[in-house]
Amino acid sequence: MNSLQRAWRCVVRKPMRSLLLLLVIVTVSQFILSGMATKHASVQTQDITRQAIGAGLRLDANETNRTKRLTDFSSRIGENMEGSYGGVHQKKLEGAYGTQWQVWTDNSFESLQVVDIHKIAGVAGIEDFNISTSITPVRPVNFDRIENPDLDQYNDLGGVSLIGNRKMELDFYVLSGNVSIKDGRMIREDDKNVCVISEQLAEKNSLKVGDALQFNDYHNPETSSIHEATLIGIYQTKQTISPLMAGDTFRSENMIFTDLHFPEKAEGNENDPSFEHAYFKVGNVDEYENVKATVESLDMDWERYDLIDRNGNMSTLSANFNELEKISTLLIVITLVAGFIILFLIFVFWVKNRNHEIGIFLSLGYRKISILGQIFMEALIITLLSVVITFTVAPLVSKAAAHYLVAEQVEQAALQQDVNADKISGSSQSSDQNVIGVNVGITNAMFLSCTSSLIVLLGASIGIAGISILKKNPRDILGERS
Repeated sequence: MNSLQRAWRCVVRKPMRSLLLLLVIVTVSQFILSGMATKHASVQTQDITRQAIGAGLRLDANETNRTKRLTDFSSRIGENMEGSYGGVHQKKLEGAYGTQWQVWTDNSFESLQVVDIHKIAGVAGIEDFNISTSITPVRPVNFDRIENPDLDQYNDLGGVSLIGNRKMELDFYVLSGNVSIKDGRMIREDDKNVCVISEQLAEKNSLKVGDALQFNDYHNPETSSIHEATLIGIYQTKQTISPLMAGDTFRSENMIFTDLHFPEKAEGNENDPSFEHAYFKVGNVDEYENVKATVESLDMDWERYDLIDRNGNMSTLSANFNELEKISTLLIVITLVAGFIILFLIFVFWVKNRNHEIGIFLSLGYRKISILGQIFMEALIITLLSVVITFTVAPLVSKAAAHYLVAEQVEQAALQQDVNADKISGSSQSSDQNVIGVNVGITNAMFLSCTSSLIVLLGASIGIAGISILKKNPRDILGERS
């Protein structure tokens, strides 16, 4: 009778012992698979402040990835070292309070990658696309902005805000129906050095289509170059646009639309744009899902981006949601450690209660390694049975675990936001982002990794638990009592 036959008979002969090990292995494997699946989950959220109206897709930068890159690039420069890397800059400042370190980023770090935008724009089914710059504060030179006379302007930048577009008709505010042209026209792709201002700003300064507006960098108003843009349109709004930052610089009436590259010139960063959003119009609404699937399959560094569909549903295509990746990794590590400890104790119990059986096998000439191999074979048979059970229930368990962890992350974020509400200045209307779904997939690679991890755990725990067998001779083992 070979080891496999003996192992199978031992499994059948001791059903309660086998059932205990089966439950432990199933539990451990479920936790491991849940951690793996959650780590790679795609979190579907809805953000009411970032609705993409119509049949289209919108590309935004992923904040989690930005933080990750910032930390990585800063470490490449070196701790307590001055220098620059990948658009991240570090500088030492000596002041009255001692040495302080200043860390800042430039547009090359913050901007969406143009090559990725054009990859998506080239997908079959994408009819047109737009690129929008980040809000750029600049100083008005030959006209006055609109200010609140009752507000202290000391902490304000004293400027107006520019938003550059490749095609203004595909700008978010235009698509939503809030912004429309009252006089003149919108900005087109081939326009250069042009702008469209609010009707309130035009009225205050008695401006009309064809006039020239001048801007320069608010950091150095006396020495920076002045750039001129021709006024080609005056817009009106159905509702006041909520500012994304505090101060009259960013108020709705002081928002000025320009051609795509004018903001970088006016702020003194020509040829270094900061592209914040990209919108892609789908030509045929019926082909929307197919076009979106093709876009998501493109060979791009998706961890950098969030993709928002026409309903404002955002798929966080990076492999995490807030701290979800770290929590999932921690879950896997804790499960492996706890699983090893539990399995080790089980096999110590097995070995101790099989002293006579082991002693008899040794007396019959079986090698110690063969006996340990039989125990391992028994455990492996039970493990294979547990894998079948795990394969059946893993999708449901993993989905439930992912939903739970995401819900915990949302709750913690809400609590933190409440704690910091009176400490943070910024938008007068914060983003309201709601989780509407969590996509969890169990892949063959995950099953193989889980099964391999279980086999390694079994081998390690049986090997350590079996040291007592390897150290004793048959007479000593037979002389012991269970």
